[in-house]
Amino acid sequence: MTQHLQAIEVTGGVDTHKDSHTAAALDSAGRLLGSARFGATAAGYGQLLDWLRGFGALVLVGVEGTGAYGAGLARHLAAAGVEVVEIDRPDRRARRWQGKSDPVDAEAAARAALAGRRTGVPKGRDGQVEALRSLRVARRGGVAHRAVVIKQMKALLVTAPEPVRAELSALANARLVAVCVEADVPAARAGDPAVAVRLALRSLARRYQHLSTEIKELDKIIDRLVRELAPKLVAGNGVGPDVAGQLLVSAGDNPDRLRSETAFAMLCGVAPLPASSGKTNRHRLNRGGDRQANAALYRVVLCRLRWDPATRAYIERRTAEGKSKKEIIRCLKRYVAREIYTILTAPSTPKDLPMAA
Repeated sequence: MTQHLQAIEVTGGVDTHKDSHTAAALDSAGRLLGSARFGATAAGYGQLLDWLRGFGALVLVGVEGTGAYGAGLARHLAAAGVEVVEIDRPDRRARRWQGKSDPVDAEAAARAALAGRRTGVPKGRDGQVEALRSLRVARRGGVAHRAVVIKQMKALLVTAPEPVRAELSALANARLVAVCVEADVPAARAGDPAVAVRLALRSLARRYQHLSTEIKELDKIIDRLVRELAPKLVAGNGVGPDVAGQLLVSAGDNPDRLRSETAFAMLCGVAPLPASSGKTNRHRLNRGGDRQANAALYRVVLCRLRWDPATRAYIERRTAEGKSKKEIIRCLKRYVAREIYTILTAPSTPKDLPMAA
């Protein structure tokens, strides 16, 4: 019986959720061996893996949401030596015919892995780049919240009593915050609309300053970590710590999962897509991929357009050929992606390694 189980090659598929994961198992011929639900906990991950291995030799597991609810399971499977591929959500057209349920989605994930339709290796989430991602999430939230605070202050001034509006509405953001923070307003008179507005503005201004201090502290930590992780990347023309951090996060702790610079360009959404038909031979803009990475490459190009003589010469030559500025920027983003990929995937030398290592 044991020899028979070992002879069966099993492919698994997992539909992930916050509190539970549903798994399905297929044999090499695509026959469904079973499906079951497990808790999204460390114990549940172990039970899921044992259940899949109970059908035979586990060859491959396709997991939905390896960057979200399936991150913990993907780490557990990788640590156990199981090959894991990332599965996108089920095709909507197929879902209309087959219906929607967790076992159906798990089986679809297994079939996608078995057929080789999905071969993407999940992003590594157990190294310093994952730590960098966490810090960037906190910083991005702080920046977004600070922008909301200043908008709230401006909105309050629009409807504020005339003396307050006349005094503060023309001030720039930094000056407005500084004036409102220093305002001496008696809280006992909060029933007066003018006093209430000043109290609210003082509270918002203090919140703005607190967020600014928090962002500066995170910037120092992120800057140091990025320079330790990728000194050559930060040294690139037009690449600062913010851009380098985003590109590192997009590539993950295992940039070797990107099989070629073309794959990295597709990840960043800078690889043009073919749109040819008949005698028409053309490519169209790629609106997919990681839009944050795409924006980072765009900032690199803008910097080089202003300061890099070689880039300025390129744009002049392409303009003479009849290309628009948008088309030229798209070409430059593709070239920058190739350059960044070479740096990200270059073998690390002892000099490049972080001091902590």
